[in-house]
Amino acid sequence: MQRGNFTMRSIERLTSANKKKLQEMEVLLGYGFSNPVLLQKALVHSSFGFEELDDAQNNETLEFLGDAVLDLAVSDMLFHKFPNIREGELTKIRAGLVRETTLASIARTIRLGDFVMLGKGEEASQGRMKASILSGAFEALIGAIYLDSGYGAAQDIIGRHLTPLFPEKKRKILAEEDAKSLLQEKLQEQFNRTPTYCLENEEGPDHAKKFTVSVRFDKAVLGAGSGTSKKEAEQRAAATALETMDSWWRKLMEQQHDQMPGKK
Repeated sequence: MQRGNFTMRSIERLTSANKKKLQEMEVLLGYGFSNPVLLQKALVHSSFGFEELDDAQNNETLEFLGDAVLDLAVSDMLFHKFPNIREGELTKIRAGLVRETTLASIARTIRLGDFVMLGKGEEASQGRMKASILSGAFEALIGAIYLDSGYGAAQDIIGRHLTPLFPEKKRKILAEEDAKSLLQEKLQEQFNRTPTYCLENEEGPDHAKKFTVSVRFDKAVLGAGSGTSKKEAEQRAAATALETMDSWWRKLMEQQHDQMPGKK
């Protein structure tokens, strides 16, 4: 088939021509396809499909399917891993795991950008580095695996790449839920005192203010955060303090020990 002055190719011919590169992708992904055409289609961005393929096939429908499979698999894994966490918190953890930036980061670890097929415009605009293209291609891969071998295989690949992120996302989401209260509770319980919050910077016009706040305990700065309100900045400062607690908690404990009666 021809479009304009160009002879278009079929997805099958493209798959055959890219056999070695597709095999390399399988190694990086950790999954071998029974039907490599599905893998090839998952790597075809719509810009390439329209310019190069006779029926304009691309990965958009696989991305749609993979998005649904990801949501189900991550929900399933979170449900079993954290049975005592409330529904609202599980929803926030899942959202953090399947968001564009997280999936794009995973895509970069398996060099997915090296294998995505882009049209001339996207190639010229650094499309291989775009989070939207990388995350979409990763979702398309999940959709392709689901069609190739079923839910179990797709869940296995999802678990392999996302499960290591569970503790970090849980800690981040739950800390941000009410970080100020949690930080105050920990410090008051151990030291019988509460932290203080200091406004470090305020910038921008009245309708778009940005506040930077630090949280302090005695003379130590435990963390800092920014937000569009002082309350938001304080929550983020407290969340930062909780995330970096290992770096300052021991020092506070040592100071408390040195200040005990009888210590010089």
